[in-house]
Amino acid sequence: NDAGTMRMTTVQTVKTYMIDGVGGLTEFVASVNASSSANISFTGFDSNKYVRYFFVFDRLIPASNGAGIYCRTSSNGGTAYDSGSDHYHALQGTTDAAQIDLLGGNGTGGDTGDDGVSIIVEVLQPHNTNHPTSVHPSGGVWVNTTPLAFYRGDYTGSLGGIRTAAANVNAIQFYFSSGNMASGNIKMYGIKDGT
Repeated sequence: NDAGTMRMTTVQTVKTYMIDGVGGLTEFVASVNASSSANISFTGFDSNKYVRYFFVFDRLIPASNGAGIYCRTSSNGGTAYDSGSDHYHALQGTTDAAQIDLLGGNGTGGDTGDDGVSIIVEVLQPHNTNHPTSVHPSGGVWVNTTPLAFYRGDYTGSLGGIRTAAANVNAIQFYFSSGNMASGNIKMYGIKDGT
């Protein structure tokens, strides 16, 4: 109703208004399927839109039984991923590392019939150049191999970690500690500022 005159609009215009004008705090960014993949990388970080991110792993299965899940971050859009021996620390730890260990313990089951990893991984403060970015699993389940058992994604065998230096993180790469990613999917979501 425009000053007493009824007007019509297209569904596409309403969709654009709802996304750009109103929007939601969580927004889908990208989805990548694994198929004998060495790694899965995401470069859809946008400091003008999002303040943090989460990644949903759906039955990500390793080619090598018992593999852990690692990640590395990038501050140059994924051209290179920080992998120096002192670029990361485990949460609650001070030991230098070349990657963040997201799932430790006995590793992830990759045998026939195993369900692999279905977890949520959060990336906090990626664009804050005054504080280091942290990455950690926050929920879900994963299949351990010895003995075969299901664990929560926030189980103490799940680690997570933090960069040792602050930077504008704008890409992330996930990979198994050994072998390829046989199958599964990871989806990326951006979280907007709620203020």
